[in-house]
Amino acid sequence: MIRPPLNAEQLARGRALGDRLRKARGDRSIVDAATASGMSPETLRKIETGRLPSPSYFTVAALCRLYGLSMDRLADDCEPDHGSVA
Repeated sequence: MIRPPLNAEQLARGRALGDRLRKARGDRSIVDAATASGMSPETLRKIETGRLPSPSYFTVAALCRLYGLSMDRLADDCEPDHGSVA
């Protein structure tokens, strides 16, 4: 089944997710982080660069576990209005 294309907001959220995960990786190599979380380095690279803007739940959960991140906080950080004043 073909998935419909992502809209601009979903793509922006994917880029924010990738940026946040890249920062959380810190000094770890992409190969070490990918291997430790059970994915290929290319998959992690695609997530971090926003080329895979909607990774699976379990992929994100594995990265959060490895990096010591809360999934709730990560989701909040990736919302389009994060940091705006209401």
